[in-house]
Amino acid sequence: MSELTKISAEGQDGPRDDDAYRLDRKNVSAILYAVDIEDKAKLSELMEPLHAADIADLLEQINAFERSRLIRLYDREFDGDILSELDDSIREEVIGVLTPQVLAEAVRDLDSDDVVDLVEDLGEQQQEEILEALEDIDRAAVEQALSYPEFSAGRLMQREVVMAPEHWSVGDAIDYLRNADPEALPDQFYHMVLVDPRLHPIGNVTLGKIMRSKRDVPLNTIVEEVFQIIPVDQDEGDVAYAFNQYHLISAPVVDGEGRLIGLITIDDAMAVLDEEHEEDIMRLAGVGEGSLSDRVIDTTKRRMPWLAVNLVTSIAASLVIAQFEMAITQIVALAVLMPIVASMGGNAGTQSLTVAVRAIATKDLTGANVWRVIRREVLVGLVNGLIFAFVMGFVGLIWFGSPLLGYVIAAAMVVNMVVAGLAGTVIPVLLNRMGVDPALASGAFVTTVTDIVGFFAFLGLAALVLL
Repeated sequence: MSELTKISAEGQDGPRDDDAYRLDRKNVSAILYAVDIEDKAKLSELMEPLHAADIADLLEQINAFERSRLIRLYDREFDGDILSELDDSIREEVIGVLTPQVLAEAVRDLDSDDVVDLVEDLGEQQQEEILEALEDIDRAAVEQALSYPEFSAGRLMQREVVMAPEHWSVGDAIDYLRNADPEALPDQFYHMVLVDPRLHPIGNVTLGKIMRSKRDVPLNTIVEEVFQIIPVDQDEGDVAYAFNQYHLISAPVVDGEGRLIGLITIDDAMAVLDEEHEEDIMRLAGVGEGSLSDRVIDTTKRRMPWLAVNLVTSIAASLVIAQFEMAITQIVALAVLMPIVASMGGNAGTQSLTVAVRAIATKDLTGANVWRVIRREVLVGLVNGLIFAFVMGFVGLIWFGSPLLGYVIAAAMVVNMVVAGLAGTVIPVLLNRMGVDPALASGAFVTTVTDIVGFFAFLGLAALVLL
């Protein structure tokens, strides 16, 4: 843990959960002051204790002018791990500020998977600048990785793999690791992959088992019980699911003929899982992909389509209201109460929708249990509807002095809450089976259904009973 992290995690008056591992404002101010007075030595002193992720956070939180001045003054101290930690929205900008010499030094120390992640979203010119900075063998590995489909295991894997023939003993493995050129081994690794003569992976052996076993123990007798092989063209979302499902630390990647060509480690898999979760949350909210560093025009363009969809659905709900204009004119209380029915249904639908989308993403919602889940959500909607129907019926009676109005809003509440539970589960399931991302499109459909049903049930029952 860095010095700055310790300060921000503990604080002056004891630990505070909301400030844990957050950049300390005094240290940030000191760093920016060092930049203002162009004190390179002081800047290096303040930045040295920081983790690369903390420096990336700092660069993301300051404005573009301050960011450019800091990078230029920091100069050759700039580390490649900082680039890996940066948000995609400013990474290209930061690379543009770095001098070719600093950029070359930064990327040479990165593993191949980190370099791939770095260059795949950059422009062609910047890609070429980074590739030219690499050794020939590293450049070939990165270019080959870029030839695989986007969001596939081939893009996610690193080419640096520690492997051993299946007939080796623990002693052979230890001697190899101790005598190998350090440049030939990854900086960090957890397993030694056993392969047959055709380079087909047959098992993983953890470093822990190697270190605590006698030298004459065959490696193939201490392999891990759980062993997953990842096809090079497998979707990275499925790779992350496999790591999470089977508690993997690393997994070998194979080509079409089953030969070992790379390795995926848990940090990369969990990064994908985190991105998938963040993407689902953003899409459910209708804001798409983005970050706090995006420009106003980019954020506006991204959000505008979803607001346009919401406008269309609102118009559809308004058309339902227009059909009962006479009832609303005669009973003003309807205009006061009808947003409550629609709002409660919308919130209930969003709850069911969130549960369903999350279950689909984690593969927990399948054809075997879908009807049980739908039935549960409908029953939950029914129970909640009955509870809040009693509350709103009482409110309608006390507020407007009309028992019939209380009965109407109570009945409408039950109907809409049941429909909300049904729609919130069925719609994402149907969209998923149609090949449409349920996180992307479900929200608009569920909102439309609950609004229309809520208004129609309440106003229709009011027109039938009260007029």
